[in-house]
Amino acid sequence: MSKIHKKLIFILIIAISLASCKGPDGKRKFGADARKFPDDPELRVKKNLEEGRGFKIDDVFQSPKGGVFEFASSNELWRASLDVIDFMPLTSVNYSGGIIITDWYSNKKSQNESIKITIRFLTNEVRSDALDIKIFTRECKKTLLDCSFTESNQNLVSELTREILKKATMYKRENLNKKNKKKIK
Repeated sequence: MSKIHKKLIFILIIAISLASCKGPDGKRKFGADARKFPDDPELRVKKNLEEGRGFKIDDVFQSPKGGVFEFASSNELWRASLDVIDFMPLTSVNYSGGIIITDWYSNKKSQNESIKITIRFLTNEVRSDALDIKIFTRECKKTLLDCSFTESNQNLVSELTREILKKATMYKRENLNKKNKKKIK
């Protein structure tokens, strides 16, 4: 299709759109009657909202409670997970996405073997099915180009899950004790 054809089609669509702008009396209507709308902008907005002609941006972004702010420091599972794997370098940490990814880590004893941990948070509740943990093992023979990768055994995953849940339970208990002390005062 040539440029001329595209321009003609565009002009035709605009013309049809403008021709369909008619009021309830059947006459063309290209604007609003200023006599029927109040001068005060707030009253004009209110009238438009009542008639369903628009919406206020403020109403879209405000919640009746004034906002809910959840921070990573108040989530026991999140804090416990970071504390348990604090010896490992982190590649990606996204609280809102609910994921922690570590970098490859190897200890001094076995330089040719390293692990990488991915922790996904399925819920904020402290329970056994709240975490999806994957541990990957990399074994290199001589160089990083000659490596094999495997997903680690379940024993290490269950041990890590147990440690995180134990620490998260401890944090939750501490938070409850703090709340109870505040209520007493």
